[in-house]
Amino acid sequence: MAHGGAQIQIEQTKAALEKNGVEVEFLRWWDNAQRGDLVHFFGAPGRGYVQHAHVVGLPVVITYLFTETCNRTDTQLKRQGFFVRSLLALPFGNGVKQQLTWNTFRDCDQNVVGLEAERRVLEIVYGVAPEKISIVPLGLSENYLQAGAGSRSETSLICTGTITSRKNSVELARLARAAEIPLLFVGKPYSEADSYWKHFKSLIDGRFVKYHPFVSGEPEMIELLRRARGFVLMSQHENWCLSAHEAIACGLPVLVQDQKWSRERFGDKARYFKQIGFSRRNVETLRKFWEEAPSLSPPDTRLAGWIDVAEKLRAVYTRVLSTSR
Repeated sequence: MAHGGAQIQIEQTKAALEKNGVEVEFLRWWDNAQRGDLVHFFGAPGRGYVQHAHVVGLPVVITYLFTETCNRTDTQLKRQGFFVRSLLALPFGNGVKQQLTWNTFRDCDQNVVGLEAERRVLEIVYGVAPEKISIVPLGLSENYLQAGAGSRSETSLICTGTITSRKNSVELARLARAAEIPLLFVGKPYSEADSYWKHFKSLIDGRFVKYHPFVSGEPEMIELLRRARGFVLMSQHENWCLSAHEAIACGLPVLVQDQKWSRERFGDKARYFKQIGFSRRNVETLRKFWEEAPSLSPPDTRLAGWIDVAEKLRAVYTRVLSTSR
């Protein structure tokens, strides 16, 4: 029910698959006359969902965003895996365990993730066999892929995305004011009644904290990005971050959180916050990035289109169907 990257992923994946010749429908759970070859579930269904799909002859492909988990250390993942295995081995509580998603990743026919870091979650925590995991990147629209670098004529850095605590929008606004550098936020809250949004709104001063309340579509967003000095995001948890990749497509250097997802995607070609929240160190990091941004290049990471994503998914579907018959 909330806008954001997951919504974009589902909508763009459906549209690209249809362009690639795959018939796609959103599942009508109330319609027992609906037919299909397989179910691609975005999220993590209960174990009973997968079992019932198999009873009626439908393989299940799952895409789950391991946003927080994929950024944990290997030690933390191993500890979590031990806890999961121990709990599942208990001789009681089968009704509860049936509702958990922990076995679902093993029971489904294929897991699709975007990062190697997410693959490790499936293998270390949930014991999923390597052959049941496919890595398929997230894509960008043709508008972004063809955008290229712009004038970068504005003095403001830019941050795009939902105004919410997970994105640390308030903390980033406070950093901009403390560093005395202009930062343009483009996005909207989940609700204007939200106290976090009201706090953020109180920080908008039009000088250091700027706000663009409405974007009519991709062309307008692309122009805002192409004029910006650089891209900044201090998100608590990400697993791919479409916003950062959109900025890179528009020729911007990026300053993001130092996490597994960002290191996997950008390596040493990005600038990084080493900690979350407001601190003197982060003020200095932001100020230095603003000063050096005009001479910085965007990370040279490979950017895929949604058609590329659809082609990879079609290959996954074909393999799943060939092995399930």
